[in-house]
Amino acid sequence: MKKLFVLLLSAVLMVMALPAMAQDAPGTIADIVVASASAETPEFSTLLAAVQAGDPAVLEALSNPEAALTVFAPTDAAFAALAEALGAEAFGAVLADPVALTNILLFHVLDGKVMSADVVAGLEANNGLLQVPSLQGQYIDIAQTDDGITVNGANLNLDMVDIEASNGVIHVIDAVILPESRTIAEIAVEMAGDMEAPQFTALLAAVQAADPAILELLSNPDAALTVFAPVDEAFAALGEDTLKSVLADSATVTSILQYHVIPAGEDGAVVGSDDLGTLLADAPAEGLDVPTALEGASLNFSVVDGAAVINGSTGIVITNVDAANGIIHVIDAVLLPPQ
Repeated sequence: MKKLFVLLLSAVLMVMALPAMAQDAPGTIADIVVASASAETPEFSTLLAAVQAGDPAVLEALSNPEAALTVFAPTDAAFAALAEALGAEAFGAVLADPVALTNILLFHVLDGKVMSADVVAGLEANNGLLQVPSLQGQYIDIAQTDDGITVNGANLNLDMVDIEASNGVIHVIDAVILPESRTIAEIAVEMAGDMEAPQFTALLAAVQAADPAILELLSNPDAALTVFAPVDEAFAALGEDTLKSVLADSATVTSILQYHVIPAGEDGAVVGSDDLGTLLADAPAEGLDVPTALEGASLNFSVVDGAAVINGSTGIVITNVDAANGIIHVIDAVLLPPQ
């Protein structure tokens, strides 16, 4: 990590030598992108074209002098690589779709000004992984690797961090990052079919044994669900006979699955790890009860030994697996609704 601090310090010094567009009395993030796009060696010309083609609210946000934003800005080379990967026709279709384009652009933006030193401190405090919500709604994974820092798999350009604007900061990345487009059902099917490390095979079997309405709900692209997904070992812990009995009873398995789902609230939002942390910070000693899709039944969230648990003992082992229609948190036990 010391090496990383040295690299970031060197990067900051190099950024200080960037063209005056980003250094002398910096304008807004939008001003910097516009200036770079018209510079002798442009970096953000495609990014500017994308912003102009997206929802006007994106340009308004980047131009808002009262805002405080962090933008992970893909270079022209990053967009060129995406065009090559998708094909010219598919890439052109993205640029022509304001809704899809806006989702992609907002996935590159954080609410709040996050400097590189903040990123390093966060990575040190969280075992090398930060999950931060984007303005698009899904989470961005910032990870420490042997070669540097990645942002949802894109490399953070350590020569171009901390480009300060009057309304935030820009960090340059070498790839366009894309929000998750698969539904919760599609993710479960793909993970269960992974030949090397299958997961959710028992969960998928349960969904297939339940009322078809469960699969329809998890496949609904317009839903906004929070799903607590037990690992295969959690189902195995029920015992072979019990599991067979449950899977043979459609009504029972349907109720159990509904008990693992929290529908969106009135604001249409899902429950990410940061939301849960905020809720638990103000929760009473007995925890916080949250209604599930199973009518009349709630999950109890509390803090035990510094970690969030469900119903007193079930642990959350992986958080914030984004889907197009919600979010998945992986848990280490099957949640059984009260009798």
